[in-house]
Amino acid sequence: MKPKLLIIELWGLGDLAIATPFLRAASDQYTVTLLAKPYAQDLQARLWPGVEVLPFVAPWTAFQGKYHLWRWPWLELLRLRRLVAERRFDAGLSARWDPRDHVLLRGAGIRRRYGFPRLQSQVLLTDPLVKPVPRDHRYEYWRVLAQALDLTLPPRDVIPMPLSRPNGTVFLHSGAGQPVRVWPLGRYRLIVQWLREKKYRVVVACDPDQRDWWLRAGETGVFTPRTVNDLVSLIDEAGVFIGNDSGPGHLAAFCGVPTFSFFGPQLPEWFAPLHPDSLCLEGKPCPYKPCSDYCRFSLPRCLSEMSEAEAWFHLEPFVAQHLGPRPTVPRQLTTV
Repeated sequence: MKPKLLIIELWGLGDLAIATPFLRAASDQYTVTLLAKPYAQDLQARLWPGVEVLPFVAPWTAFQGKYHLWRWPWLELLRLRRLVAERRFDAGLSARWDPRDHVLLRGAGIRRRYGFPRLQSQVLLTDPLVKPVPRDHRYEYWRVLAQALDLTLPPRDVIPMPLSRPNGTVFLHSGAGQPVRVWPLGRYRLIVQWLREKKYRVVVACDPDQRDWWLRAGETGVFTPRTVNDLVSLIDEAGVFIGNDSGPGHLAAFCGVPTFSFFGPQLPEWFAPLHPDSLCLEGKPCPYKPCSDYCRFSLPRCLSEMSEAEAWFHLEPFVAQHLGPRPTVPRQLTTV
């Protein structure tokens, strides 16, 4: 019988996608349970069929009010602790240097507890690990954990990916987890227009709060995926993905689709999608970067100062590389 392993990854869709190689490798040697947000259940069959998902929304993952302890669902947290303890896991881990994860591992009585200490949380871990160097990609934390568990993960540039089915379709998703990660929508609209002039088929999707903007801009066929499964069904028809530093881009990468991502507050070397053909266009310099989505300015200058002409200079050859070139169409570039 395989030993039982609990993996904690309570944050975003992109974080779950980055964890995919570890989850797959761990499920070969362990009976794996993943504690994650409920939408991980939609990813399970597609990305980690050998993993059980235990859904939970942690109050400390909220963007605002995460430290209002009096509003935390304490009864739900106690039930979770009891449920995890009843499973009698042989080992548990978190790839984040988050003492709250470590408290949960220790409070549930898990025998071996692996993690990256912070604020003296090594006292809660049986196996505290040394973090990768500061500029390393988020994926490297999973590689350190894999080494501690005698698992092998490939370097990020040779992770096996499924082959996409390029059919000439460009899938553009203009949403992101936070507004400061969104390249201006007016510039996305011009990119869509220019791609269509070059005879590419473009499918546009967005977050719910952007839908009315796209409809007013004349994009009557805009999609607003409500579930991860809805999003995956659109990705499966794409030859390339265009979007922000966001979960949909990371998911597209693990569905085998080359990705083009606009990066603003965060650094591509930390969070670039793991597809070998991913391309990231980094925003303008800022003395506060990376700012973890808490921008000091009314508009995120890192993205607002990146013009559509600059983006097109990099984007046009990217699309042509993966979907084939189209006839050149002379144009007048206009800044929005």
